[in-house]
Amino acid sequence: MSVSANTKSFKLPFWAQIIAGLVLGVLLGWIARSQDLSWLATTLEKVGDTFIGLLKLAVAPLVFFAILVSITNLRKVNNAARLASRTLLWFMITSLIAVAVGIVIGLVTNPGAGTGLTPQDGAKPETTGSWIDFLTGIVPTDVITPFTELNVLQIVFMAAVAGIAALQLGEKAQPILTLSESVLELLQKALWWVIRLAPLGTVGLIGNAIATYGWDLIGQYATFTADIYVGCAIVLFVVYPVLLATVAKVSPLQFFKGAWPAIQLAFVSRSSVGTMPLTQKVTERLGVPKEYASFAVPFGATTKMDGCAAVYPAIAAIFVAQIFDIQLGVGDYLLIAFVSVVGSAATAGLTGATVMLTLTLSTLGLPMEGVGLLLAIDPILDMMRTATNVAGQVVCPLIVASREKILDRDKYNSVSTAPADADEPQAMAAAA
Repeated sequence: MSVSANTKSFKLPFWAQIIAGLVLGVLLGWIARSQDLSWLATTLEKVGDTFIGLLKLAVAPLVFFAILVSITNLRKVNNAARLASRTLLWFMITSLIAVAVGIVIGLVTNPGAGTGLTPQDGAKPETTGSWIDFLTGIVPTDVITPFTELNVLQIVFMAAVAGIAALQLGEKAQPILTLSESVLELLQKALWWVIRLAPLGTVGLIGNAIATYGWDLIGQYATFTADIYVGCAIVLFVVYPVLLATVAKVSPLQFFKGAWPAIQLAFVSRSSVGTMPLTQKVTERLGVPKEYASFAVPFGATTKMDGCAAVYPAIAAIFVAQIFDIQLGVGDYLLIAFVSVVGSAATAGLTGATVMLTLTLSTLGLPMEGVGLLLAIDPILDMMRTATNVAGQVVCPLIVASREKILDRDKYNSVSTAPADADEPQAMAAAA
């Protein structure tokens, strides 16, 4: 057997590299904290920050060109307006189900009870979200600031305007569209290189979380942390499979075979936008037409957040209300559902859901100090939230494609966790 063949035979599959990174990160984080090794803690922090920084580096141009190209690609699809409206409808339906799951779990478990936390433990965030900020912040004042300040919502707005304008111009806009498609492919290629570093980034991100917060903090927030993970798990492993089986009439097992690489990368990276190219790849491999997937996935990566914008704010609002001894009524829970459906774009596919949380608390009239209670535990929660977000961004296009009879069922049923090719090392991560 050749040397190259031997090398290939010993290559770890991507999912195993991620798990190895998780284990090593936990071990190094524990060592750094227990032995008070500040240099190791700093190293882990820098490794994790560098990985996230590389992902964010591509976010602004990636979102702009992905949204622009996705809108113009709709011209290649029959019944484009119907597909777009059905996609938005299923985004709303699944968000309502997810927020209902979060509310029920919060009411049953009382996550704010018995924590030992008091209102004095919280602190107001430097910036908060409000409906005025959300609505007025959609329209940028110039074309540069949204990119320099990474205001994804404004970038989405500009891209949507540019895409619609290009559709109106028709053939005159073709040179711009060709350039945009080339730039998008270039950005995605560069992002593949960053994604190759995900196992290393995992070591830094998980290790830094353990070194910084330790197990004591997790214990103090045990019920709340468990609620978020259980709520997201119910949406991910119960709600989505039921919808796929009953509405889309497809096998949930096949869905997880095809979508798992994107779900696991989302868990590690904590970025829906950073995972977007892979999310689109797995969606297409599951039989969704490329022209439709190239619209639905970028759209979902910036607006479809069942973990960050539905399960999390519902449970967090109940948690904060209990800490501050404030009673929530039926009207408040309806407001939580409203914010989850309408305001999810505020999360913008980036790591963290602080903006969405402050938007929810301000709408309910709850103290902003509640945000400070949850910031420390946020990185640990964000992994599961983002994995749920990305899974939903695949599920909705599958449901729409199936109901509109454009889903390639043969392709869906034949998908497997096959070896990845050289350009997409994580695209099918289960085999070496």
